[in-house]
Amino acid sequence: MALSGNLEAQRRRDELVELANGPQGVMIEAAAELFAVSSMTIRRDLLELEAEGRVRRVRGGATAAPRARPFDARRAIRASAKRVIAEKALRLVPAHGTIALDASSTVNMLASTIGPRAGLTAYTNSFESFQVLHPLDGVTAVISGGTAEPTTGSLVGPIARRSMRSVYFDIFFSSADALDSADGTSEVSVDEAELKQAMAANAGTTVVCADSSKLGRRSVARALERDEISVLITELDPGDERLDVFRDISDIL
Repeated sequence: MALSGNLEAQRRRDELVELANGPQGVMIEAAAELFAVSSMTIRRDLLELEAEGRVRRVRGGATAAPRARPFDARRAIRASAKRVIAEKALRLVPAHGTIALDASSTVNMLASTIGPRAGLTAYTNSFESFQVLHPLDGVTAVISGGTAEPTTGSLVGPIARRSMRSVYFDIFFSSADALDSADGTSEVSVDEAELKQAMAANAGTTVVCADSSKLGRRSVARALERDEISVLITELDPGDERLDVFRDISDIL
């Protein structure tokens, strides 16, 4: 009987994961009715599934777990919003000095728009951004080194962190997997989060470039504290009410 019960619970949890990966996610009350169990049982299931990294709990239910995506797949998501963000961020790129760029597809869009400079050094942990930057006149592109994250391809780990900690940056351009109004940014992995912390620690100004789908969310690993963010750039009009909870950030573009 115990074995049969365990198998039934496992099948139910597997089906909950499938539902969570659907476009609407899964809601506790609906799942309790579907599986003919109590709401408390579904809550326990979702707690265990979140601990295993298989779902992300939200109010009243769960959605798909955050996961790293290959660079090409990330670049295609919300591409128009990323172009707007890149256009805004370009105003902040100096003609000369030292900047850092993370390995996000959003910041890669910025790297693709920079063009010739008068003596700019750009550090990045992104091979794609390095390829875009190093042919530019007046730009010295430096790649961090480190270990390639298996899915995203970004360079992370101790070597990458040590490289970024050895340089002071005028501006650090970072994206985020999620941006919470209280807790700041978070990422899909601890390695990604730790590298961004190292880059922000040595930056005079930290610019977070995040499309509106990232707002009001949390991902897996905490990265930048809210008070570390100097400028927030989204594709929204700066007066949009969705940005009201971020008004104490020094500048919103």
